[in-house]
Amino acid sequence: MHAQIEPARVTDILQVLADHPRYWGERDLRPLHQLALVQEFGSTCLVARAEDGIRGYLIGFVTPAGVGYVHLIATRDDTRGSGLGRSLYAAFADAAQRQGADRLKAITSVANTGSIAFHRTLGFDARIEDDYNGPGRTMVVFTRALPFEGPLGNC
Repeated sequence: MHAQIEPARVTDILQVLADHPRYWGERDLRPLHQLALVQEFGSTCLVARAEDGIRGYLIGFVTPAGVGYVHLIATRDDTRGSGLGRSLYAAFADAAQRQGADRLKAITSVANTGSIAFHRTLGFDARIEDDYNGPGRTMVVFTRALPFEGPLGNC
């Protein structure tokens, strides 16, 4: 069954929050799901919709400095490994470029080995930054130039 990637609506994020464990397991990331981001950056907040619901989503925006920043990306537990995360990133990269972005950025915790591996397969550079999210909050910062070429093809 194919999923259609399209701009997210607030009701989509509310549905994701209702099914939060299917996307994030035991980690409680509900506070990071800011509905204002969907309201204000609707063309770069995306969902992968299918007959059986929302299979994945990406919340992102373009900064004034031309950075396409991915705040959250997740796929539902029954769609992992299907390439959906790559497809969401490709759609975001395309939308971000249309808004003038020339590079992408995302962050994760140093303990999130799955995210680190995923971003590296997409060709992101990864660096560890101490105190990135405040004192004692070391994060992995991912960056990649646009356009996307390579693992995702041309976007």
